[in-house]
Amino acid sequence: MNTDIKDKKYECLIKSLKNFTRVAVAFSGGVDSSFLLAAAKNAVGDNVIAVTVDSPAFPRFELEDSIKLCKLLRVRHFIIKEVNIEESLKHNPVNRCYHCKKTEFGTIKAKAAEIGINFVLDGSNADDLQDFRPGMKASREIGVMSPLLDAGITKDEIRSFSKLLGLPTWDKPSYACLYSRIPYGQEIKKEDLEKVEKSERFLFRLGFKNIRVRCHGDLARIETDPSDHSKLFTDPLRTEVVSGLKSFGFSFITIDLMGYRPGSFNEQLSAAIRSNFTL
Repeated sequence: MNTDIKDKKYECLIKSLKNFTRVAVAFSGGVDSSFLLAAAKNAVGDNVIAVTVDSPAFPRFELEDSIKLCKLLRVRHFIIKEVNIEESLKHNPVNRCYHCKKTEFGTIKAKAAEIGINFVLDGSNADDLQDFRPGMKASREIGVMSPLLDAGITKDEIRSFSKLLGLPTWDKPSYACLYSRIPYGQEIKKEDLEKVEKSERFLFRLGFKNIRVRCHGDLARIETDPSDHSKLFTDPLRTEVVSGLKSFGFSFITIDLMGYRPGSFNEQLSAAIRSNFTL
């Protein structure tokens, strides 16, 4: 893997990471945390570990990707299994992400401490400041550090650096946790998370990249790039999609004409609500 990147932001990141003797990376296998893990590996070598919390919100294919990436980077990987949905999350409050991250980061920090590691890092980046991210407040309260954010590194820069490093995640579509497919205030059920995960994996295999299946009970609302809409209205693909999603448990299949938007449920939140739950 290439480690020689001539860029001021990347060099600043590596320098800051070298200030840590041993670190644990909160690792999901996504674009951001994979780049952070690779950078930490370059900076501190074998003194970095990856910790993944395998919760009901974490898709199986993301878990598989996280395992593969750790093997590729030769980083010790700890997987912590959480079987149940936290009580504070079940009714999907607006600050769900805050409660979720507080639990997740607390679990990771406890695991790191058990191994003798004091510093936990997450993959928050500069672009995250533009969205509704109550989980970032939780990370600060727990004492998790965000070196990509501190270095001012954006998502596009993460992808560019990842490509230069030879990481397979450089062009991986962004993928938020499965809880984000459920409308605020609607009870989060394991069966709904399972049918969303199966539906999205099915659509990925059909060739869709930017895709979300929002779950409104028995109704699936598919978000994808507008350029892909014509495919979903054309047989035989239309029939295949309907048949597939029905087999996973949905009764009604719809397409959102507004297209794919990350965190589309946040659009219904007022500025006052956003300010109450952010940094």
